[in-house]
Amino acid sequence: MRVEVAYSPRAGEVDVVALDLPAGATVADALGASGLLSKHGLEAATLRLGVWGKVKEATAPLRERDRVEIYRPLKVDPKEARRQRYKRHLETVAARAAASGKKA
Repeated sequence: MRVEVAYSPRAGEVDVVALDLPAGATVADALGASGLLSKHGLEAATLRLGVWGKVKEATAPLRERDRVEIYRPLKVDPKEARRQRYKRHLETVAARAAASGKKA
């Protein structure tokens, strides 16, 4: 069965490996066969994995044309990132208002 394993080491870059695996293969089998763990220095025990955007265990069986995804840990909590963007937005609006002599 044909499957892909994908990992994005950084934004804008994706490393995808296409594999032919025997029927009944699992997510762990695909990870091992892909070589991405050793190529990127990843620890299998600490990874979050998924198939087509849905989180799966390493023991989950695969189907024809599945795409196994290795997820990176978040650098910033999404709520905190949203707060920071809003704060920058307010500062920009205030700076533009001050430059034009208007009240923000």
